[in-house]
Amino acid sequence: MDQTDHLDELLTCRLDYARRTIEPCSIVIFGASGDLTARKLIPALYHLFVEKQLPDPFRIIGFARREKTHESWREEMRAALQQFSRTKEADPAKWQAFASNLYYCQGEFGGEKAYRGLAEQLAAFHHETLQRNLLFYLSTSPSQFAEVVEHLHKAGLLIKDDTEKNWQRVVVEKPFGHDLRSAQELNADLTRYAHEKQIFRIDHYLGKETVQNILMFRFSNAIFEQLWNRECVDHVQIIVSEKLGVGSRGGYYEEAGALRDMVQNHLLQVLALVAMEPPVTLEAESIRDEKVKLLKSIRQFLPLQVPGNVVRGQYVAGTVDGQPRIGYRQEPKVRPDSNVETFVALRLFVDSWRWSGVPFYLRTGKNLPLSASEVRVQFRPTPNVLFAAQCGPKLDANAITLRLQPDEGISLRFNGKIPGASLQLRPVRMHFSYDSEFGAYTPEAYERLLLEALAGDATLFIRRDEVETAWSIVDPIREAWANQSLTDREIYQAGTWGPPAADELLTRHNHSWRNPRPIA
Repeated sequence: MDQTDHLDELLTCRLDYARRTIEPCSIVIFGASGDLTARKLIPALYHLFVEKQLPDPFRIIGFARREKTHESWREEMRAALQQFSRTKEADPAKWQAFASNLYYCQGEFGGEKAYRGLAEQLAAFHHETLQRNLLFYLSTSPSQFAEVVEHLHKAGLLIKDDTEKNWQRVVVEKPFGHDLRSAQELNADLTRYAHEKQIFRIDHYLGKETVQNILMFRFSNAIFEQLWNRECVDHVQIIVSEKLGVGSRGGYYEEAGALRDMVQNHLLQVLALVAMEPPVTLEAESIRDEKVKLLKSIRQFLPLQVPGNVVRGQYVAGTVDGQPRIGYRQEPKVRPDSNVETFVALRLFVDSWRWSGVPFYLRTGKNLPLSASEVRVQFRPTPNVLFAAQCGPKLDANAITLRLQPDEGISLRFNGKIPGASLQLRPVRMHFSYDSEFGAYTPEAYERLLLEALAGDATLFIRRDEVETAWSIVDPIREAWANQSLTDREIYQAGTWGPPAADELLTRHNHSWRNPRPIA
């Protein structure tokens, strides 16, 4: 080992020594017959068990309406693991050890008898912490969140603001409401029976390794933090593109649309991490405070401002990777005259000292050419002298791209001379790849999120004021679109990068979209 290797080893800094020990507990999954449980939750919990991340002892109870035995549910979950987990095949001995902790409780979400049965099942574990340290995962329809929490409270399983040595926590999935008013009502219903610190609102995007790395990249590298402001940044582009269409989710999408499904949560969460101020500490509330400050700094739209700053779109038939795709209105459970958006592009401004005057462009859509999530920070162009004076628009401005998925990594784009006798410039790229550098598998988002919920660390979860502020940003857009039919400029073929109106949004401001590309 040379001196450089020795220094690199010494300079590796661990930040998780202070993480709270995960105590023995029981995990109750409401909606245990659902898709999320089979595809994400049980595989994530199994991998945590295999990696010795779960406490000893622990129990997992699946709660659902369908009548099943403990053994039949275990067999269903093993089949799901083999189909959906990252390792596919489960080691027989490890699965047997894990499955011995799986139990099933049948009952209606609104039936008091079922919750008494759940309480009896927990009491039968004959271990106080398994009876009182409880994580309730609500993998149900959002309309059932309040009902489940109320019954848990009445059954004595959920004690509000429990200050004793035991704890209870409630994990809820998105969508958290469908507008500001419904989100406020849902928050009020939940906090009637549980304290805010007991509620963990999941946005699975925050569990992605690369999303978490945004804070590391920004606040542990002084060279980049010096550039992260209006003096150096021309504009920022954030994109979450999907190759898939709506498919079997047509019924849900008719109610949600891309604005509610993607912008209100995923894209605004990434924007908050990219643009927030440094937190005072790395504690959960300090980080969440700064995210809320950033979201509250986003300039909200008046109804007349929406058409000039927000574009919607809907896909029609086309091809993706050479495969034919039907139009949105031909998808199952979609109205034949639907005006629901499958694409959204926005131009936002953050009214803060750091970002004053810098536009943030957000874009998301279904049936686009490539599935990718990227943040591109485009720096100001060089002064119009020397190379810029001669090259004009052919001299590209510098940029940093954070590739969140797939091919996770960070790229720095700058200009370099092409070797040879002639004097030619073109953009070149310095690229950091997670896979090449670390070589290790990146855990699934739900593995990290479940682990943090069990530890009681709310850093990667969304606070009440955070979700309500996000709704206050998108609600005026929904209102402006109400009863408005889509125009020809808002229609795009499947397999293209969106409607003509999206390109026009940037062209009016002398900018252009930078589409993600496959990274070799």
